Amino acid sequence: QICLSLVKLLFYLAHSPLGSIVLLDFQPRQFVMVDGNLKVTDMDDASTEELSCKEDNDCTLDFPTKSFPLKCSVIGKCEGINEKKNLFNAYRYFFTYLLPHSAPPALRPLLSDILNATGDLRYGINETLRAFEKVLHLYKSGLYLQKRPLLLKDYISLKGFRTVEGEDYKCWPSYSHLGCLLSIHSPEEAAAICNSQLQCQSFIITQHRTWTGRPLASFQSSWTDLIPDTNAVVYIKRSASSGERL
Repeated sequence: QICLSLVKLLFYLAHSPLGSIVLLDFQPRQFVMVDGNLKVTDMDDASTEELSCKEDNDCTLDFPTKSFPLKCSVIGKCEGINEKKNLFNAYRYFFTYLLPHSAPPALRPLLSDILNATGDLRYGINETLRAFEKVLHLYKSGLYLQKRPLLLKDYISLKGFRTVEGEDYKCWPSYSHLGCLLSIHSPEEAAAICNSQLQCQSFIITQHRTWTGRPLASFQSSWTDLIPDTNAVVYIKRSASSGERL
């Protein structure tokens, strides 16, 4: 969410009515999340000026660990230097820390491609935004899910119930520090996640959703202490419930 919102912001800056705008003091502290959207808190160090040049050798974009040769345009400006400077700063301050984590395994190669392409400045802001929107579409639609055996049949579902909230086993990346709370596309995906975790014996799906509209599922190491909740469904492994009375 943070990276996509940043890319949308940089897309606007690259195509603003004033021309391509560069953020000269590009630091994480210069941004804030407002209603799920990343915004710049200080525009004092923004500029529309692009580096003047006479030849391509005048257009080297330097960073502490990398340098990029750019072209000198016919009007004597380094082509796309503002856009590329913003994009590489987004890569080194945000993408490298956020993109490798928390995505479903099937989507990680696509995020790695974005990471590598922006780190080498092979992508401009237009290509980067299209790549992010493709990943978002796959994520929201569930098209990233690989065909696998149907596992939900191994669970008993009880509508209108959930387990008592409390601290349980942890997992990564969890929306809660007290237990294992993950976003899912469907109960079938939740069953696959539960089967992959040795501690998991049940999971609960409520009406709580993430910014992408995906429901949240809480994975539990037990299924006892059920309480009524009209907005929830608890799924219990048949193997865990065998010999027990529901």
